This record gives sequence, C-alpha cells and structure tokens, in this order.
Amino acid sequence: MKRPKLFLFHFAGGNCYSYQFLTPYLAAFDVVATELPGRGRRIKESLIHDFDAAAMDLYRQVSNSVQHTPFLIYGHSMGAYLALRVVNLLERAGKYPHALIVSGNAGPGLEKPDKVMRYQLDRPAFIEVLKELGGMPEELLENELLFEIFEPVLRADFEITERNRIAEEAAVHAPLFALMGSRENDVADIDNWARFTKGRFERAVLKGDHFFIRNHAQRMADIITRLYYHEVGIQG
Repeated sequence: MKRPKLFLFHFAGGNCYSYQFLTPYLAAFDVVATELPGRGRRIKESLIHDFDAAAMDLYRQVSNSVQHTPFLIYGHSMGAYLALRVVNLLERAGKYPHALIVSGNAGPGLEKPDKVMRYQLDRPAFIEVLKELGGMPEELLENELLFEIFEPVLRADFEITERNRIAEEAAVHAPLFALMGSRENDVADIDNWARFTKGRFERAVLKGDHFFIRNHAQRMADIITRLYYHEVGIQG
C-alpha cells in the first residue's frame, strides 16, 4: 500500500528545510517539503510577492503528484493561508485531501483595517517584529551583512501574508485541524478557522510562542497521523 503524501508549506522566510525537526517523526508518510522561489533549492528563481501567484506555484507542486495517492496538507503561519487557498484549488480540480492542518495564526479575516503592513517597515522596526515572533537566530538579526541576504525573502513573504484577499476565501470540504501556541497574540480567536471548512473542525493549543511547533514535534506528528488514519477508517 502506498504511503499517503504529506505536503508541508513553510512559514515566512522558510524553505524546503524548515521542517527538518518534524520529518523524523513522520515515517508513516511520504513527506514533500514544498518551497517558494528565491530560497533553498530555488535560490536562483525570482521571489514572489503576490499571494495568488504564490498559491498557484504551490498548487502546481501538489497537483502534479496526487493523481492516485491519498494526501494531506499542512502549513504554518504564511503557509496556513496558502494551504487554505491551495486546498480550494485542488478541490475545484476534483482532488480532495484527507485533511488540512494549519498552525501559527487564527485564520483569515481578523486583521484590523488600519493594521500596519510589516513588510513596509524600515529595517529597525522590521527586525523588532521578527524578534517578537521568535524563531529567527539572533546572529542573523544582528549581523547586518547576513540580514541583507535574508531580508528580501522575509519582506516578500510578509507581503504575501499581508496583502491578499484570503479573508474572502471559501470554506473547503476537507476536515480542518488548527493549532496555535499558547503565547500567540490571537490564540483566543483560534476557532475562527472553523468558518473555513464544511467538514469536521478540531483545534489544539500547545505551550509556546509563534514557533511552538519546534518544541512539539512528536505531538504534531501524532496529530497528523491520527487525522489521516481516522479519515481512512484505520485504527492507528
């Protein structure tokens, strides 16, 4: 029997290596770490600043390899927004994931109208935002030459996250599981994700900040595994 595919969508500033902490716990899956252009294995390609273009890029990566294979999609932070759009695109094409797993934000539609666009901040303010979110090595943020290399990637990804119409996104048919860290600013609104599925909705809050996932690899893997085997009717 073929192992189900698990597609991982990275967070802002991430790449195909961002989930190496998690993959050792996912032996039950054929893990596919997707990646947007301009970083990692796609470093020579131009960065994408547009949400729709980024979602279409990821859609092509997934759609081409799920003809006859069961699959799930997981995205963290920026990757969660993109995952929601990609699942909608896949379902319209008749390709239905067993589950959509999202983490690191409380879902679309909660942004304030006067919210500051972080991708437009000057460098000192932008660095402060990154420090608040956590997950970025201090040596990267404090080394001017090193930060200059990563800054365009981060700003492009923040623009994808903040300039889009994802708040108007239709609900998907796939079951949706949302996770957040207990110290994230909008954790109280996690149930907002329930609006974006016509299927079963579940959620969990785990101890930690925006990058809580790095401290809960086994728990994350257990949730993903349970979601798949529950959906296919196998006790696991």
